[in-house]
Amino acid sequence: MDRVEAVVIGGGVVGLAVGRALAQAGRETIVVEAQDGIGQGVSSRNSEVIHAGLYYTPGSLKARLCVRGKELLYALCASHGVEHRRCGKLTVANSPDEVQALRGLQDRAAANGVPVEWLDEAQAKALEPALRCIAALHSPTTGIVDSHGFMLALQGDMERAGGMVAFGAQVGSARLSQRAGEPHVLRFADGSELACELLVNAAALHACSLARQFEGLDARFVPSESFAKGNYYALAGRAPFTHLIYPAPGDAHLGTHLTLDLGGQAKFGPDIEWLDVRAPEEIDYRVDPARAEGFYAEVRRYWPGLPDGALAPSYSGVRPKIHAPHEKAPDFRIDGPALHGVAGLVNLFGIESPGLTSAMAIAEDVTAAMVGELL
Repeated sequence: MDRVEAVVIGGGVVGLAVGRALAQAGRETIVVEAQDGIGQGVSSRNSEVIHAGLYYTPGSLKARLCVRGKELLYALCASHGVEHRRCGKLTVANSPDEVQALRGLQDRAAANGVPVEWLDEAQAKALEPALRCIAALHSPTTGIVDSHGFMLALQGDMERAGGMVAFGAQVGSARLSQRAGEPHVLRFADGSELACELLVNAAALHACSLARQFEGLDARFVPSESFAKGNYYALAGRAPFTHLIYPAPGDAHLGTHLTLDLGGQAKFGPDIEWLDVRAPEEIDYRVDPARAEGFYAEVRRYWPGLPDGALAPSYSGVRPKIHAPHEKAPDFRIDGPALHGVAGLVNLFGIESPGLTSAMAIAEDVTAAMVGELL
């Protein structure tokens, strides 16, 4: 049986970042990916926003890793020539309640070490003349990135450090080591096996179901998964905005926001559509044109000039949730040996937004924990 020091399951942005970090730490590393290319799952269906870290509970993993990951991501984009733009974001209020929500967001940003600037109506409209609001919070460190270019840079760094990606390698189960010096053994769908000392489950939508197939991991440490679809609609023509525009946050999600791609094309979304499916294979990614009807009224609260019929179905993504619709969203879960007691194993659960922004910081945390075990 072949043996390698470290295996990362999942060739999305987080898996590639972890593989890169382990390889750069001198570990013989393979990222195993079921598809025939990198980033074919969750990582290919996101808004490509570099999040500043405004929204997350101070002291949480999401807050810390988003802020740290943002710094690492901008630095990598600069050093590797990955296309990106630090375009900034305006979060806008159109009622007294929303102004109060913005003040809360301003306090949270300060607690997380994220720079923001309060704008009155005139100041906001000076930046974005087509905008309607009574106040806005400007986040200058929010940006957009070519997510595939980012993943290619991570893959390139990993390969230069001696790591590799194995495509078409679908993990079916694993037998986890129960004794020091004994490796974990991965079993693949084609019947082959691979032994390793360090194992990272970065399988996104499949992470929970895969962890249930890990012999030697107590089922108490595997959360129940839920799948929440986010639909995006593209704008016909060019939007009159240079910043991303978000409404003041509500209870359920961040509202119907306007994001831009690097070509200047605007899209709206994502909404949140909880799916009644039990496995990722059952997901229908088609975007229902009728759902766009609900977007118009929301968008016109901050952009009254949105023309009728201007929104066309674009694409959708599905968030790897580990909570039910009626439950509060939990923090990222980076479950290592200190929690579950299995040496050399880390499970990454619930890595949804801001997972793309946080990827390299998640990799730092995972690698610090895992490499320490081999020292």
